[in-house]
Amino acid sequence: MPRKNAEQTIPPLHGARAVITGASDGIGMGITTRLAAAGAEVVMPVRNRRKGEAAITRIRETAPHARISLRDLDLSSRDSIAALASTLRDEGVPIGMLINNAGVMTPPDRRTTAEDFELQFGANHLGHFALVGRLLPLLVAGEARVVSQISIAADSGGINWGDLQWERSYNGMRAYSQSKIAFGMFALELQRRGEAEGWGITSLLSHPGVAPTNLLAAQPELGRATQTAARRVIDALSRRGVIVGTAESAGLPALYAATSADAVGGGFYGPSGVGHLGGPPAPQRLYSRLRDATSARRIWDVSETLTGVRFEAR
Repeated sequence: MPRKNAEQTIPPLHGARAVITGASDGIGMGITTRLAAAGAEVVMPVRNRRKGEAAITRIRETAPHARISLRDLDLSSRDSIAALASTLRDEGVPIGMLINNAGVMTPPDRRTTAEDFELQFGANHLGHFALVGRLLPLLVAGEARVVSQISIAADSGGINWGDLQWERSYNGMRAYSQSKIAFGMFALELQRRGEAEGWGITSLLSHPGVAPTNLLAAQPELGRATQTAARRVIDALSRRGVIVGTAESAGLPALYAATSADAVGGGFYGPSGVGHLGGPPAPQRLYSRLRDATSARRIWDVSETLTGVRFEAR
């Protein structure tokens, strides 16, 4: 029997600017639709303008009065991140919500960013790190909530400190876990530093559980000609309403973190169902790999060195 879709009440957001990475399909498009329907002005940074325009058309079928606009962004390029940040800072509109949702998952072969970082570490973590750092003045001005989307994969594996770029022995799943662990530690360290510096922003973590998204679909540009066996299983379970979520329900934890009055800085939110794979959003137990503040400071320092981005509120 199909499940009843999980729901999340979104408060009125008129006057708020939201920036959402990975918003042109799947979970990100669902998040964008809900925020736009609630009155937020949503900026969608995308790699593919044609795909972004198609997404806006679909979103407006649900939210015809949505205020949505595209900007260009490739999280695997330092120059692209800097250009987007420069554009948004020139516009001068404070950002009330930044949802770091975009991601790359398990290319079968090692791939790299424009700066020769391993692609998953470079895009999932370093790219978002640089984006948040470059947008910090706008985030401070908007007293923003910064939501960083991690994964249940952050509950396994670890940081490969001796070979962060996986140059010696690439393992796609372990590299993916590392990228999400690093990203989760960054989000928690951002909350600690924000409190210490009086930035007035709120940093939170979310995870979507498991749902049929494009992360495991066929992506020839990543060397994956067909969708994975895991994606086929997830599709079948999702259609039957068994254990896992849908692309729509998987976005609810990030929406909860971004908009709920009950969400708190440093909080971690995800599905509340069996194995935290699907279901309504709820607070989560913080994964053990994210709890070490010393490692979080270390990944922050490494990330500053690799990206050349320092967090300056002005």
